[in-house]
Amino acid sequence: MMNPADVQVVVLMGGLGTRLKNYTKDCPKSLVEVCGRPFFDYQLELLMAWGFRKFLFLIGYRADMIEEYYGDGSSCGISIRYSYDGEKLLGTGGAVRRAYDSLEDDFLLIYGDSFMDIDYSEMLYRYRKGKEAGAEALMSVLRNNDRFDKSNVVMDGSRLVLYDKNNTTPDMEYIDYGACMYEKSLFAPYGEDEAFDIAGIQHELSVKGKITAMVVTKRFYEIGSPASLSEFSRYVTKRYSEDHPAVFVDRDGVVNEIVWNDDIEQLDSPMKVSQFVFLPDVVEALRMLKEKGYYIFIVTNQPGAAKGKTDLETLYDINTYMLDALAAEGVEIDDLFMCPHYPKELARTKEKFLIKQCSCRKPEPGLIYRAMRKYSIDMSASYMIGDSCSDVTAGASVGLQTIFIGDLKCDLCKKLGSITPTYIAKDLFEAASIVR
Repeated sequence: MMNPADVQVVVLMGGLGTRLKNYTKDCPKSLVEVCGRPFFDYQLELLMAWGFRKFLFLIGYRADMIEEYYGDGSSCGISIRYSYDGEKLLGTGGAVRRAYDSLEDDFLLIYGDSFMDIDYSEMLYRYRKGKEAGAEALMSVLRNNDRFDKSNVVMDGSRLVLYDKNNTTPDMEYIDYGACMYEKSLFAPYGEDEAFDIAGIQHELSVKGKITAMVVTKRFYEIGSPASLSEFSRYVTKRYSEDHPAVFVDRDGVVNEIVWNDDIEQLDSPMKVSQFVFLPDVVEALRMLKEKGYYIFIVTNQPGAAKGKTDLETLYDINTYMLDALAAEGVEIDDLFMCPHYPKELARTKEKFLIKQCSCRKPEPGLIYRAMRKYSIDMSASYMIGDSCSDVTAGASVGLQTIFIGDLKCDLCKKLGSITPTYIAKDLFEAASIVR
């Protein structure tokens, strides 16, 4: 598994921001103020929270302001280096090529005018898996259907078939999300001062089958126009400045069916996308919670890969399928937090990096704390809904009201000890009705 602290993040920051001329005539786009802070601060904090520590900023317009503001990053506990565009505009690919000597063998590339709140740990994992299969890059993609811009990616399940931003076709349902990973060697054939768009590399890789994909489900924000800047400002105000109640929801047995596992001859979590089936009235229950004004966070233990029953890629695929299916029904899950760990190595364990004592495996409250760090949450008005004593224990430990799904039998009461669920419900729909 790639460690974020060892991965270089390259940030394209050289754009002129012409559509934001009232904001960027004296300021680079990445430093445009949003709710009292430079725009890029929000993305940088996300990346730092995932553990990234090495940054390379590719700067051009008003470069001195960016360098003066961020410095070498030491005040934030990170390292920032700089590469300068020069007088000639070289495009996205040319800017990366100009910094060739400062690039590491593999790097994450993002844009300094975009806010992309995704699972970067999943991205590093999928990139490594792709490389093992012969890929040289990874592209994050979003099912777009021309919502935010023209779709430009053809997907076949989880496989990226074609990327072409210049020649769109009706079967392009996805769009390049804006966060990608590359091998440095892809830029070696170009001249140091050659102007080119990185989209050309992406297209060629897609045609050759050399680029893998990570499907994301949360929309991106960018500040390319006054309208999009205002939209992001509203989002930031809600997320960071206004307390909102939340409902933390366990997954298996609450959102989806527990399925029969032939290998162990007992009921278990789904280990394949095809095994994932929503329980009755779940969509309606989640929609009810959204209409009541709650954040919805899925918090789930998924040790299947650590136990060798499946692999981590499949666990990610199952979550993506669930979130995508709910979005298609008009229910947007605000975030999902998964613990893939297990404390003991078993005979079937293959992905041994998943074996660890962690603070995120329920009944530990680490997943809930992760949500609290990312969002402004009114914990006193929030709930934990789950079907096990570990859910109730995790929720109670941070002061949440708890709703137990199922029958609270004697053996469960013994496990809970002095902890008692606030409410008991037969299913998620009844639980959503209980939530005030």
